Amino acid sequence: MVGKTAVDVGTDGVAVVAINNPPLNLLSSAVMLDLKMTIEGALLRDDVKAIVVTAFGGMQGKKTKKELGFMSIEIVTDILEGARKPLVAAIDGPAFGGGLEIALACHARISTSTAQLGLPELQYGILPGLGGTQRLPRLVGLTNALEMILMSKRVSGEEARSLTLVDAIAPTDELLGVARQWALDISEFRRPWIISLYKIDKLEPFIEAKAILKSARLEVQRENPNLVYQLVCIDVIEHGIVSGPRNGLWKEAEALQELRQSSICKSLVHVFFAQRLVFKIPGITERKLLPRKFNKVALIGGVAMSSEVAKLLVLSNYQVILKEKDEKSLLEQIDRVKGKLQNHVKNGKADQYRPEKVFSLLKGVIDYDDFKDVELVIEAEAESLSSQLEIFADLEKICPPHCIFTSNSLTFSSKSIGEKTKCHDRMAGIHFFCPSPDLPLVEIVRMSNTSPQVIVDLMDFGKKMRKTPIVVGDSEGHSINSLLIKFLHSAIFLAERGVDLYLIDQAFTSFGMLLGPFRTIDMLGLQVFEAIGRRCVENLRDSSYVIKLISILRQHDYEGESNAKGFYKYDNCGMATPNDEIKKYLQKAGNTSYMTIESKLTKLSNDEIVEMILFPALNEACQLISKGIVTRPSDLDVASVLGMGFPAYRGGIIYWSDTFGSAYVHTIMENWSKVHGEFFKPCAYITECAAMGVSFVNGTNHGKSRL
Repeated sequence: MVGKTAVDVGTDGVAVVAINNPPLNLLSSAVMLDLKMTIEGALLRDDVKAIVVTAFGGMQGKKTKKELGFMSIEIVTDILEGARKPLVAAIDGPAFGGGLEIALACHARISTSTAQLGLPELQYGILPGLGGTQRLPRLVGLTNALEMILMSKRVSGEEARSLTLVDAIAPTDELLGVARQWALDISEFRRPWIISLYKIDKLEPFIEAKAILKSARLEVQRENPNLVYQLVCIDVIEHGIVSGPRNGLWKEAEALQELRQSSICKSLVHVFFAQRLVFKIPGITERKLLPRKFNKVALIGGVAMSSEVAKLLVLSNYQVILKEKDEKSLLEQIDRVKGKLQNHVKNGKADQYRPEKVFSLLKGVIDYDDFKDVELVIEAEAESLSSQLEIFADLEKICPPHCIFTSNSLTFSSKSIGEKTKCHDRMAGIHFFCPSPDLPLVEIVRMSNTSPQVIVDLMDFGKKMRKTPIVVGDSEGHSINSLLIKFLHSAIFLAERGVDLYLIDQAFTSFGMLLGPFRTIDMLGLQVFEAIGRRCVENLRDSSYVIKLISILRQHDYEGESNAKGFYKYDNCGMATPNDEIKKYLQKAGNTSYMTIESKLTKLSNDEIVEMILFPALNEACQLISKGIVTRPSDLDVASVLGMGFPAYRGGIIYWSDTFGSAYVHTIMENWSKVHGEFFKPCAYITECAAMGVSFVNGTNHGKSRL
């Protein structure tokens, strides 16, 4: 063993060099230097004919050394790829980033069918830095390489073989044996000795390559006008094609060094680590509890919300019991679920759709007879404490003793319910405000008596539904969902006072959001938005804005995308166009509230619109921090990215707001509150951070944790 690498020479003359840097085998500078020394040592040995490079549990890249050209050119290119003895990569498990780039520099690659290969660096605002931009196009062609690099696409071993990214597939238990034989065959000239960096047969002709790169640039600029790192990556690839691959390596190293210092890279890396932190819950994670599996889930009421959740459950292969009050409501709900499943397929979001299998997982009922073997119940029906008490009392009598009881209601009172039942240790809140695959967030509310095992089970349940679970403490009214409500209410606040709602949406898409606030409301549905918004207003009266517009629109059959009639009109393909009819309803809402058009607001710039709409959401986020409802401020960055569509390359709502400074935010909000009322009044946490001159992440007024 030399540092983090080990070498074992077999009787066949093949040296197996294994990287062992747990837990992820990150290719740090130290590991790369160890690899260099190990390979150089093997090359000097007379008993070594060929070399196989592998890793325990896969390889992932992490470039930390400043002189990245040294790593890419001297180590990977001159020593590994330029070795006078053949190197073969044996790939099992993940080979991402630098791990795959090491494999690309080998003279052949053998993989298992289930291995995963990819260059995900652009997810973090950088580009591959160990030759990936130069070697991948020469192995799989420019079109395939651009797709893998620009989209951070991961491919299986089987797909990699079809792309000629790997040379052969072997079973896991035969992988090293096949790789050893392949290395010997190269050494004894029975197989070709291929230098990937100078391979040209897969590259498109020069004129065609230039056209492909031009098209990729236009597509990137159209989809992400605020981002430059994808364009830089395309430039680096082109430089290697035009000026030669070795020049391309130097260009790659220079570009990587520059991108690593960018604010976008720092923001994306922040979000990356923040997303991993949400799974670390104090008092729970260290227990290392294993999640129990759910097979059967029951949903009680909830109309639009339950139909969305039922769709997601069915698509996640859960058996679903859908309970409604009567046959009429039940049939309507079943039809909604079926419609959503069919739309899911029509929109290209499911590769295979077998109605008979899907619908066999869904059963509608109007009583509790089928709840005897249910493992999780989600209640979304109760409108009052008395009805909640009645529902949970019935559930406690019928469901098995291990069944978990949850509520989707923002007004759920754990204390009141817990006092009347014996199941308070297996009760929790679970909020699906954005039950869309495009906004993959679920909020799990840990009550004062909720057992750690239940939280572990619900987090695993969220992950299986392809949502990131964020655990919060119990507090009526305040929740991560209220960030989105404040965001959307702020947008309507401006629209009701004369700001063009389509300019508002345009300001936010320019800011980097996929959808503006009004397209978001249409997507959620006006019925769902009104119901959730009303509950938030009831619980947070002092700092909420009472909206007139939504109820007026619903009186005239405006429901959003679901009936192709909302703030936008929708054609048969779901394409949105502005709805000119909205203006008269805005005027009616203004007359109802005795509001007048404020000329100063109509002259706001895009940046001012964004601040005036996002700062109230930040205000709510800071209250969650100060009341100890969230584990850490970065959880709210993750929540804003996944639940609001906040651009990840801006780091999330807390991270982004800290770029202004707490004093600036406080001053602006104080000024707005004097003109526009309590809705904009900065909370005590913002005031304290401003007075102390500290960031929102480092504020000292963190409340006692409710977790």
